[in-house]
Amino acid sequence: MNKRIYQYALGACLLTGAGACTTQKELQLPERKVTPVTTAPAADTITLASFDRIFQDPYLKNLVDSALQNNYDLLAASRRISAAQANLMMARNAWLPSVNLSVTAGADHFADYTMTGVGNFDTNKSPNINEDQRVGTDLTPEYFVGIRSSWEIDLWGKLKQQRQATMARFLATSEARRLLTTQIVAGITSLYYELLAMDNELAIIHRNIKLQETAVATVHIQKDAGRATELAVQQFTAQLLSTQALEYGVKQEIASIENQLNALMGRLPQHIERSPVSDVVDSAYQPPVIPSGIPANLLLNRPDIQRAELELSATKADVKAARAAFFPGLTISPYAGFNAFKAGLLFKSPASVAWGALGSITAPIFNKKQLKAQYNISTANAYTAFYEYQQAIVNGYQEVATALNKVENQQQTYSLKSKEVLVLQQAVSTANILFTTGYANYLEVITAQKSVLEAELALVNTRKGMYQGLVSLYRSLGGSAAR
Repeated sequence: MNKRIYQYALGACLLTGAGACTTQKELQLPERKVTPVTTAPAADTITLASFDRIFQDPYLKNLVDSALQNNYDLLAASRRISAAQANLMMARNAWLPSVNLSVTAGADHFADYTMTGVGNFDTNKSPNINEDQRVGTDLTPEYFVGIRSSWEIDLWGKLKQQRQATMARFLATSEARRLLTTQIVAGITSLYYELLAMDNELAIIHRNIKLQETAVATVHIQKDAGRATELAVQQFTAQLLSTQALEYGVKQEIASIENQLNALMGRLPQHIERSPVSDVVDSAYQPPVIPSGIPANLLLNRPDIQRAELELSATKADVKAARAAFFPGLTISPYAGFNAFKAGLLFKSPASVAWGALGSITAPIFNKKQLKAQYNISTANAYTAFYEYQQAIVNGYQEVATALNKVENQQQTYSLKSKEVLVLQQAVSTANILFTTGYANYLEVITAQKSVLEAELALVNTRKGMYQGLVSLYRSLGGSAAR
C-alpha cells in the first residue's frame, strides 16, 4: 500500500471523525493441541485406502457404482456444489467495476426563484447561444444514453478476504459431498454383507430343518418299535416347528435389507443380485488381514476433517473482512455517453458527448455498533469452527481405533467360533448314532441339534461383524479416492 493511499485514508478519517476509523484486534485462535498419530507404512496406507482392495465382491461393486450414479442425496449434493461454484464466481469478480448501459429520460420544472430557474431564463436571453442551446423554462427535459460505472477499490482487502472465504466454503461443499459419498458406499457395503449373512442364516436353517425332519421320522420309527415315548416325539416335533418359524423371520429381514439397498440406489424395490451362499467356515470367503498402525495422512484426509479445516479458514477470512469494514471505503463512479435536453440533439456529436467521474471516500460513524456486532459474530463463528475442527480430529482418532479393535477382536472370535461349530457338527452325528443304537436319549440329540444351530448362526454373525468392522475402518479413514 503506497504512501498516497495512506494519506487519503488519514484525510478521510480526519473528515469523518477519528472514531469511525477505529478497528478491532486481529483474531488469535489457540494453538491446535492434538497428539500425533502413529504413522503406518506406505503399503498399509494403500491397503486401507482402497475400496477395491478390501471389498472384492463384483456384485457389491456394481451396487456401489449404481448408487453413485443414481442416489438422490448425491445428486442434490452435486447441485449444492454448483450453487457454491456460482457464489465463488461472484466473489472472484466482486473487485471488478460494474459497468451498465444506461438510457434515461426525464423532465424537471424549476421554480422561478431557484438558481437553475434563473440561470435558464438568463441563458435564453444571452446573444451568445444559438437556437439549439435554448432551454425550456416551463419544463426542462433531459436525455442520457451511455455507460455508467461504479468501482469499489479494495484498499484494505475486504473483498479479497470475502473471496477467500467463498473459496474455502466451495471446497468445503466438495468435501461434504465426498463425506456423503463415503457414507453411502459404507452404508451399501454394510447392508450388502448383512444381506449375505441373512442368506447364510437361511441356508443354515434349511439344513437344520432337514436334519430335524430326519430326527422326527427316526423317533416315530423308534416309538412304533417301542423304543421311544410320545414325549420324545413331541419334543422333536416342537424343535422342528421352532426352527421352521425362524425361517420367516429371516426372510422378512432379507426383504427389509433389499428395500434399504434399493432406496440407496434410487430405485423401486426389486431383487438384489449377490454372491451365492458359501460355507460358513470356508476360509476363502474371509476378509483380508488388516495390518496394525493408523496412517496419519489418511486420518487427516478424512472429508469431515478437511471440511472442518476449510470452514475454519472461511471463518478466519470472515473475521478479517469484518475487521476491514471499519476502515474508510473508496468508490469511483465514472460515466460517459450522450447527454442533451432535446431529443433531436441527443446524438449530435461531439457537442452532446458528456463524461465525468466521482470519487468518494466513506467511513462508518453511526453504524459502528452494527459493524462491531458483525465482527463479534464472525469471531464467535471462527472459534466455533476451531473447536469443531479439534473435535473432528478427536472423533477421527476414536473411530479409527475402535474400528481396528473391532476387526482384530472379531477375527479372534471367528477363529474360536469356527472350531466350536466343527466340534458341535461332529457331536450331532455322534448323538444320532448313539440314539439309534440306544446309547443316548432323545434329550441329548435335541440339545446337540439346538447347540449346532445356535453356533452356526453365531458364526455367521461373527463373520458379518468382521466385514462390518472393515466397513467402519473404511469409513473412519475417509473412504477411497477411487470411489
